[in-house]
Amino acid sequence: MSEAVGGTERVTFSRGYGVCIMGIDGTWRRDCQLNAISDNDAILTVEGSIQGLNLKEFFLLLSSTGLAYRRCELVRVNGTEIDVSFLKGKNKKKRPGAAAGQDSMIGT
Repeated sequence: MSEAVGGTERVTFSRGYGVCIMGIDGTWRRDCQLNAISDNDAILTVEGSIQGLNLKEFFLLLSSTGLAYRRCELVRVNGTEIDVSFLKGKNKKKRPGAAAGQDSMIGT
């Protein structure tokens, strides 16, 4: 099921999808159920207490190996349900010669 939220489409999971949230420094981790997600935000149900955790910035781990993740910040708490928004990465400048060096290796 999907619904439009603020111009972006949100996908809602009827049973939830098992994910984790983890502190930026890796010192804490909580299991969650992903209830809904869009390009910009998500709604999660947290298993366990979030009291005392730094939720200003954290990771939403979408895979058990940690290879699929998004940087998040807390928007709203309603009991065990939290709304998070995804933080966009900073624009990193590439070194001028980095792209040219990769192109030359492709042809070999």
